[in-house]
Amino acid sequence: MTGERDAAAARGVSVERFDVPGPLLLTPIVRRDDRGYFLERWRDDVCAAVGLDARFVQDNLSRSRRGVLRGLHFQRAPHQQGKLVSVVRGRVLDVIVDLRRGSPTFLRHLAVLLDDEAHRQLWVPPGFAHGFLALGEVNDVLYKVDAYHAPEAEGGLRWDDPALGIDWGLDEHLGGERPSLSARDGALPTVADGLPDFPYP
Repeated sequence: MTGERDAAAARGVSVERFDVPGPLLLTPIVRRDDRGYFLERWRDDVCAAVGLDARFVQDNLSRSRRGVLRGLHFQRAPHQQGKLVSVVRGRVLDVIVDLRRGSPTFLRHLAVLLDDEAHRQLWVPPGFAHGFLALGEVNDVLYKVDAYHAPEAEGGLRWDDPALGIDWGLDEHLGGERPSLSARDGALPTVADGLPDFPYP
């Protein structure tokens, strides 16, 4: 992460950019008092102000218990998806991998903690694989997507592919236990098995 911050002029949303071009981390203002809190989760004009050019067409919500790992997932062209990922309950380690051929950060990954306190949202552009490790007891992950789910275009990569070198922090987060995966995710291919042809930029 470069540490660069743009104030999304309207609404006081702060935006952090990474040294992997494309992804954004949006942090809203959370207004708290003795009743609880209020925040604006998503605004079209704020997205436009920070250069997030997406037309969202579907919201997805998943619930995962602690130790569940989902991913790494993507949809192949012409159904590739951009995702705006957030956590409405719990805490997750969210991981994305740059699969855009020609990108200066091809095959590099980012890992970001998302939770229901800061309510940060990670913009994952098309051309990235995405997954997360659930860290709270109950974890509800909400993500807006800019293309409809297309089962025939589903793809993925193994979470522990050595070619990706992702440190999921299993010792820190799960006391060294293995994560719980679906049968499908446990059988995903590796980088050596081939990659989709996502363009860059």
